[in-house]
This record gives sequence, C-alpha cells and structure tokens, in this order.
Amino acid sequence: MQDLAIIVLAAGKGTRMKSALPKVMHRAAGRSLIGHVLHAAKALSPAAAVIVVAPDMDAVVAEARRVLPEARAAVQAERLGTGHAVAMARPALEGFAGTVLVLYGDVPLISAATLEALVKTAGQGLAVLGFEAANPHGYGRLLQDAGGNVAAIREELDASPQQELIKLCNSGIIAISGELLWRLLPQLGNGNAKGEYYLTDIVELAGKAGTPCRLAVCPESEVAGVNDRVQLAAIEAALQAAYRRRHMLNGVGLAAPDTVYFSADTVIGEDVTIAPNVVFGPGVVIEAGAEILSFCHIEGARIAAGARIGPFARLRPGAVIGAEAHIGNFVEVKQAEIGAGAKANHLSYIGDARVGAGSNIGAGTITCNYDGFEKHRTDIGDHVFVGSNTALVAPVKLGDGANVAAGSVVTRDVPANALAIARAGLDIRPGWAARFRELKAARKAAKKKG
Repeated sequence: MQDLAIIVLAAGKGTRMKSALPKVMHRAAGRSLIGHVLHAAKALSPAAAVIVVAPDMDAVVAEARRVLPEARAAVQAERLGTGHAVAMARPALEGFAGTVLVLYGDVPLISAATLEALVKTAGQGLAVLGFEAANPHGYGRLLQDAGGNVAAIREELDASPQQELIKLCNSGIIAISGELLWRLLPQLGNGNAKGEYYLTDIVELAGKAGTPCRLAVCPESEVAGVNDRVQLAAIEAALQAAYRRRHMLNGVGLAAPDTVYFSADTVIGEDVTIAPNVVFGPGVVIEAGAEILSFCHIEGARIAAGARIGPFARLRPGAVIGAEAHIGNFVEVKQAEIGAGAKANHLSYIGDARVGAGSNIGAGTITCNYDGFEKHRTDIGDHVFVGSNTALVAPVKLGDGANVAAGSVVTRDVPANALAIARAGLDIRPGWAARFRELKAARKAAKKKG
C-alpha cells in the first residue's frame, strides 16, 4: 500500500526476560519477535517504516532492515509512554500524508489479514484493534458509544470499578491518518496514574475533533505479547501448532506432529514424510517426496525430490542434497553439494565439498577442510567410490569414477577412474598374540606372589 507507513515500537528492554538481549530480538520458531511482526506488515507493502528503539539498540534496527531494507530508526531516549514513542518517529515520516499503522515489536502472532482489515476499517480516519479477553486483567478497556465506535480507552490503573468489568480490550495497535495523528499528538497529556503520554488518549481527542474511532476485532491469541520467558515459550508453542497444521494440510506427512519443530520460513513440498523428533532451523527448503527420518537437525539446507535424510543426520547451512540422494545416520553436511543419487550412509563429515552424482561415501569418511586458518574445498566427481575410514585432505579433487581404498589419507588429486591407496603396509606375525598373552599372564602372577 503506497499510502501506508508503519511505526513499530521496540524500545522496551524487557527486564523480565532476564537477558542482555533486547526483548524483541528473542526468537520464536527461528525468527526474532520483531521479525514476525515485520513479516506480517511487509505483506501490506508499506511505503515507509520507522522502528522506534532505545539508545544502543543498533542490533534491533539491523534486524528490522533484514526484513524491510528501507526501514528508518527513531531513538526514544526517555521512556515517556507510547504517545511519546510515536512522536519520536515523526521526523522520519515528514511529509507523509497516508495512513500510519502503529505496531509493537513484541506481538509476534499478529497476522497480515488482521492488519489489512484494520487499515481498511480506519479509512481516512482512525481505528483501533480490540479483542475479547478471557481475563481482562492488565489490559486497557475499550469504551464504546451507542453507535459501536470507540469513545475512549481506559488503562486499568485509571479505570473505574465498572469499567474494569469490560472484556473488550485494547491491543495497542492502531491505524490512523497521518494528518490526524500529527495534529492530535501534541495535545496528549500525562495526567494519568503513570505520568506518561498514552497514545490511547488520541481516541478521545479524535472524537472531540469530530472523527469517530472505528473498531476492528481479532482473536485474543493474535495480540499475545511477550514479557518473560514463560510467555515466549507459549508463543513458540502457538507458532509450532500453527505450522504443523499448515504443513499437514499442504500434503506433508508428520508421524508425530508434536515432536517436529519448524522455523517460520520452512518450505516443504507435497508427499514429504517426516518421522518423529526432527528440528528445522531457518532457511530449509524440501522438495516433493523427500523423506526425513527421526532425530535429524536441518538448517539452511535444500533437499531435492526423493532424497532420504537420517536418522540422526545433521545438515548445516549451505547443504544442498540432490534428488534421490541418501544422507544417513550420524552424517554431517556443511557447505556442500551432494549430487543426485549419491550416498553417505553413516558416520561421515562432508564440509566445503562437492560430491558428484552416484558417488558413494564410505563410513567414517571425512573431508579435512580446515587447516587452522582457512577453509579448503574437496571436489569429488561422479560415480566415485570412497572406502571406509578415509580422510580427504583439502584442497583435493577426485576425478569421475575414481576409487579410494579404505583407510586412506588422500593428500593429492586422484585422476578419473584411478585407484588411490594411502595406507601403511600390513605386517602379520604368526603366534605373536599367544606369546604376548602368556608373557602378560606370567608377569601378573609374579606380582601376586611378591
């Protein structure tokens, strides 16, 4: 929406989180709290965005710009209330005449559909987002007039006993025309119980100026905030439940849904099956028909159609698994491309590498990619057979069709279709083991006698 700007209030440091990390930077489902809010707002294509932060919150601004690169920062040096926070954003929106949507960086479950409905409800005026609270304690109450518009918002500390019984509560999220916002904002007072400038007071001011405040309503769950780690865990649970349901309805098979954990950006095709106890970090794409077995951890990876992963596999960022490839138990892949039909079935580390189509990586194989200072790349061609317990010391290249004998330490390139053997000669001494046991037994008996 070219006539829409967003202001996200993110200055709260979240002392109840017991953390040096700003509250909005805590993560749920692999994404920061403010990231969830901004992704919802991004769906509305805002023309401008301002993030209101406290001093020394550069990390919050950087996080916001990962979602909305043109977002601007406004610093609220003193915590004087929500009205004051919005006023800090005004210079960054100088000349903007459209609708302003005020959001909070710690309300991660808000949906784009709800925000779009709120903006449409506001039109060229003002609308607040409310909800029916199961327990209204702690929330501001929405006071309606005879026409159903919002006449005023009472914070609980300022509410009368009768107003405290109201269950229609304020989420804090509003949509308001820029002209009305900037005209009324300077009129906010701080004669309340907290001595702060409440943005909610703008509702009464607008009514007195002849602009009624309209009401949009959403489920209480969408505007759940995060103030401590207990609430953060509840948000995580709500997100996971939603993602599990969405993926199953999109054709993904989950054998034990409650044991599978997704990130907000996980993309999974139809007919993918996922066994119990699997965790997806950010940046995972899985194509149709792949199979993910139990106890896998997958992050920043792409898995092609028909591939089979696990059990007990770890795919780290940069892992690209080809069609019908197999990554087995206790195999770790990082910054590596595994070609179509290739197999690494057990006990291997493949990092900074390419494994060609149809190649087989034997048990215990590792790519020695780090020399203590720099990473180096291993290139394994198509249809290569690497025997068990092999160390490939990068940089090294194995040509197409090459074969590496088990137990080898490969330090030079191996030509196509060649055999590489790098192991000490085998020395067999007949009868030695029996003589050794006799000697040891005699010494042990002598010690007992002594």
